[in-house]
Amino acid sequence: MTNTTTSDLNPADLGLTSISEGASCCGGGGGGCGSSDAVAEPREEAAASVSTELQVTGMTCGHCVTSVTAELSALPGVTGVAVALVAGGLSTVTVQSEAPLATESVAAAIDEAGYALA
Repeated sequence: MTNTTTSDLNPADLGLTSISEGASCCGGGGGGCGSSDAVAEPREEAAASVSTELQVTGMTCGHCVTSVTAELSALPGVTGVAVALVAGGLSTVTVQSEAPLATESVAAAIDEAGYALA
């Protein structure tokens, strides 16, 4: 039986590669890892988000909020809806989307929920 020490092993024999051979350390950003040629690839999930603030009339309760949120969330590209309810007044609705939304689509969704843009 022969003894093999770690100094006798070739990293390639273990399926290991050097950091300089395509892998990047420190999360891919190159920060603090000493490699000046590390490039972070763009991430699709970090796509720019558009925030649209709307004023909606006629909302009075949590059911109103739920209805408006459901209709706006069903629009293509919408990633989030937040409502600041002002019962009987102008409620502020903030819509997050992947791209700007068509005013007609937003108005139709709010109308479908039973309310109107101010």
